[in-house]
Amino acid sequence: MCLAVPGKIESIEGDDLLLRRGRVNFGGIFKEVSLCYTPEAVVGDYVIVHVGFAISTVDQAEAEQVFEYLRMMDELGELEGTPQ
Repeated sequence: MCLAVPGKIESIEGDDLLLRRGRVNFGGIFKEVSLCYTPEAVVGDYVIVHVGFAISTVDQAEAEQVFEYLRMMDELGELEGTPQ
């Protein structure tokens, strides 16, 4: 299953809006993602990530709730590299 998952931006690299990348924390799992679709995103923001691209920003409470739902549904295996 392909999901969009919330995560917190820990750092950002690059000045070109099309090439900006962020190190995103998904509850202790860190991934590098493209920030080209979220030019307004800054360090500390929560973003929804789908197939390596941050597609929108979201507030912290909503991000934490979605992540908890995914945890309860046991849908974090793909993110952690575990086959489902």
